[in-house]
Amino acid sequence: MNDSELLRYSRHILLPEIGIEGQERLRSAHALIIGAGGLGSPAALFLAASGVGTITLCDGDTVDLTNLQRQILHHTSSVGLSKVESAQAALAEINPEVKVHTIAKRVDEAHLAELAINADVVLDCSDNFATRYAINRVCSHLQKPLVSGAAMRFDGQITVFDLRQPDSPCYHCLYPEHAESAETRCAVMGVFAPLVGVIGSLQAAEALKLLMAVGKPLTGRLLVMDMLDMNWRTLKLVPDAQCPVCLTRGV
Repeated sequence: MNDSELLRYSRHILLPEIGIEGQERLRSAHALIIGAGGLGSPAALFLAASGVGTITLCDGDTVDLTNLQRQILHHTSSVGLSKVESAQAALAEINPEVKVHTIAKRVDEAHLAELAINADVVLDCSDNFATRYAINRVCSHLQKPLVSGAAMRFDGQITVFDLRQPDSPCYHCLYPEHAESAETRCAVMGVFAPLVGVIGSLQAAEALKLLMAVGKPLTGRLLVMDMLDMNWRTLKLVPDAQCPVCLTRGV
């Protein structure tokens, strides 16, 4: 780590739980972020600012004026650009030392597997159930830690599925794929702007902790937030003994 890096990350290095060793772990780490919208924006910004060495960012959308109310990676001048192109420019301004790889399309499960195999942590910042289930299957098969977040209206949630651990529940345990799941979008239901900032920032925090192996991750716990009344609840998650995804973990 050179003098510039020591200065840039000095407030991390001062923390005894992190120190130079933890910061070096971040520099050599690779995070895969699916989604460069409301959740992916703060998550990517904090991972880049914190010095995660390589970030792969996937999103097939372009920046729309309606995104700017909450998707803080993007600016008015970004309208019409692909979200990953806009994000790459923003992250380079924050920290040019971070390598940012971009995928400007909605990736299918096979492509997700190709990307996740080289990642140390995966952040699900997507906005649809099909992608969430695909990410979960890939991470379970590859035994990759998955940080999952969601936000709608004034309600948000976050958890960690540490799929390296045989006793960790997975996304399918929480929301079985065969269950009736109404697909809701911000375009229809709306979302409170600071909510996605809070949940996305927490996703970054959990990812950083996993990469540095510090603290206690949210594995087995689901944090649920009602921002309108500013209430947090913690729900315990347990594996589903009949979960078809968990039964084939690592196979």
